[in-house]
Amino acid sequence: MTTLESALDLLTAPAELAVPQSAGSVRCTACGHRCLVRLGRRGICQVRFNDGGTLRTPWGYVVALNADPIEKKPFYHLLPGSIALTFGMLGCDFHCGYCQNWLTSQAMRDPASDQAVDHIKHISPEQIVETARRTGADVLASSYNEPLITSEWAVAVFRLAVQAGLKCVFVSNGNATPEVLEYLRPYLTGMKIDLKTMQDKNYRQLGGVLKNVLETIQKVKELGLWLEVVTLVVPGFNDSTGELWEAARFLSSVSPDIPWHVTAFHSDYMMQDTPNTPLTTLLRAAEIGREAGLRYVYAGNLPGRVDEFETTFCPHCNAALVERTGYHIRAMRLTPQGVCPHCGMAVAGVWPVFPEVGV
Repeated sequence: MTTLESALDLLTAPAELAVPQSAGSVRCTACGHRCLVRLGRRGICQVRFNDGGTLRTPWGYVVALNADPIEKKPFYHLLPGSIALTFGMLGCDFHCGYCQNWLTSQAMRDPASDQAVDHIKHISPEQIVETARRTGADVLASSYNEPLITSEWAVAVFRLAVQAGLKCVFVSNGNATPEVLEYLRPYLTGMKIDLKTMQDKNYRQLGGVLKNVLETIQKVKELGLWLEVVTLVVPGFNDSTGELWEAARFLSSVSPDIPWHVTAFHSDYMMQDTPNTPLTTLLRAAEIGREAGLRYVYAGNLPGRVDEFETTFCPHCNAALVERTGYHIRAMRLTPQGVCPHCGMAVAGVWPVFPEVGV
């Protein structure tokens, strides 16, 4: 047993997203893999494991706790201009070769991530909520690793956060189950979901299944949670015009009010030889989103270079309502209720915004 494994196994609690099976096995329902975890074995994520017939789940620690602009998640239509206190644990149910958070997400799966043991900080839900209060955060976000596989811990934190008046969000790969979404629903305001590709064979390379993610996107909308979707545009992987059209049409069919963030890939982790996303490709993806009928399309990771695709426009009169450069809001012209002051059109999102920013 590695030092990281032994440390993490101590920081666990009995899982609630678990269904007992025969011979001491347990069916995990925290993510779309629905692992049948036999006695003494681990799920695909490696951080949920069967101890004597009880599924154990990560508990009582973070490896990252940062006060970030909400736009960094990215959420552009959920309390724009606010601070999101973001916490993360270890582990993931995918193994994306371009993951920028691989140190935390690939713990227990990639030996190079064993150094993450040095970042473990014991903490209570009360301490996290108090940190949010102290940093002036209006939002609490679970991110950095895949939050679905640590949903019980997130709910313990979010339960107190909601009582304190905070909004709570997940930054997720979308490999969910109906059970985990219903479990989270009382506490969540919104989810950011990655739609990584529209090809199932590509999803399987990353350790997932396309169908699960598409169904999660639909289910999140049905549950009435605020949803924003991100597609990292990776050269040679998902950047064909046909695939981008397919993604945009799917999202538009679910709701034209879903903000779609197409973001630029930068060489990272195991994909150091893949070129960065050209600006022209990113702008083509954003134009496709608009042509497909999506009302709010944004281009990310190239701040100041993507023309109007950092700005929120009124879908009726096309007035510029929220102007951004990167994570910085330069001007905010929405009313506190999220209404265009020029034509009275309601802009989809979670408001109020902060109209004192800019003019």
